Amino acid sequence: MSSDRTGQGSIHDRPGPRGRGAERSMVPPAEFTSYYGHNVVKPSPWEHDIPAYLFAGGVAAGSSLLAAGASLTGRPALRRTGRLGALVAFSFSMVALVHDLGRPMRFLHMLRTVKLTSPMSVGTWILSVYGPFAALAALAEVAGLVPAGATQGRLRWAFRLLDRFGGPAGVVAGVTAPSVAAYTAVLLSDTATPSWHSAYRELPFVFCGSAAAASGGLGMIGAPVTQAGPARRFALGGALVELVMERRMERSMGLTAEPLHDGHAGRLMKAAQSLTVLGGVGTLLAGRSRSVAVVSGVALMAGSACTRFGIFEAGQRSAKDPKYTVVPQRERIAREGPTRYPDHPVGGP
Repeated sequence: MSSDRTGQGSIHDRPGPRGRGAERSMVPPAEFTSYYGHNVVKPSPWEHDIPAYLFAGGVAAGSSLLAAGASLTGRPALRRTGRLGALVAFSFSMVALVHDLGRPMRFLHMLRTVKLTSPMSVGTWILSVYGPFAALAALAEVAGLVPAGATQGRLRWAFRLLDRFGGPAGVVAGVTAPSVAAYTAVLLSDTATPSWHSAYRELPFVFCGSAAAASGGLGMIGAPVTQAGPARRFALGGALVELVMERRMERSMGLTAEPLHDGHAGRLMKAAQSLTVLGGVGTLLAGRSRSVAVVSGVALMAGSACTRFGIFEAGQRSAKDPKYTVVPQRERIAREGPTRYPDHPVGGP
């Protein structure tokens, strides 16, 4: 007798030709803790560079969006915080990504083709479009800090050019920013890692809300309270979206939500929720106190980082435990088997 791939029965579990019912399998069911000594899904080879990249990319995207709005509404301090914060965060995220790739040329090699069905290919092009405009807007902000008359000749011409194109570049960076914040969620959920894949509906909303909360927090830290009103509203809205969609995500994930509550990932997710709630409540008082604004902003940024690291750790743990692959698979086939899997025995793998 030959066992099926999940070890939950044999091919002889099908009804006999005379309708005498299923024959008894001679292969004992495998324990989920062992799966014959092998994982069903290979854990991702990614290290902690990736959740750091996810967090910093979200901060950069949200900051560019805030900066674009601040530029259009006459809030120079908030615009400066957003543009410079976006450049620093984006630079850090790219360093983390390249460090994980091992060689910078691997990123450039992704630009040799466009594959719309590949989140990694699409994400590479999104970053390649967003990055130069965000950098140009930030350089224009730096050039604006140089006193008039301090530059001469070609340098003065370059500064004038930056000042002229900095505004439009910031708008383009703001327009492309939401895709930067959301595509990383699609990248994770497109893998076979159980806890990531089962969260594909809500994870983009969680990541976008988390990015808004963190970048709004950064705006509250860097801008005076008189100009940080949009940052406070952005942060509060992002925190609410993150908390609501995260709860909804856990309900829709079923069994694969367990790793979000256990071990190191569980501690990170609890810290993320507490910090996000604390920072969100603080935004309601941050308009009157600079100190409250800074503390709330730090809490929101820390909560966003914990969210990314917690989801990353939960996914890695779910890949190492066979039950998070086998049980949902069997439930799906039992539910959809008669129509989608006509050749599979109900209750099979």
